[in-house]
Amino acid sequence: MPEKLVRDRIPEIIRQDGGAPQVRVVSGTELDKFIILKIVEEAQELLTSGEDEEIADILEVLEALLVHRSIDRAAIEDARQKKREERGGFEKGFVLEMSE
Repeated sequence: MPEKLVRDRIPEIIRQDGGAPQVRVVSGTELDKFIILKIVEEAQELLTSGEDEEIADILEVLEALLVHRSIDRAAIEDARQKKREERGGFEKGFVLEMSE
């Protein structure tokens, strides 16, 4: 089974259910990679299920990335606003038809 990042209490919950989880702790660039992979995993789950709960999962993992990288939320919000002002948001639902 491939490795994947799980929420902090998952090993404890597995133990409470009688399991014996095999876990290791990662940090630094390895943790960064696992967080990004988790964002992709959660986005794929949202695509498949369409459930709002998956949005909460994505936000939780994004928050972990901000903390891990010591990124100031205000700086991210400023970058988001700047892009929005320059390029707009996604409310209008424009889909660009790609030509070869």
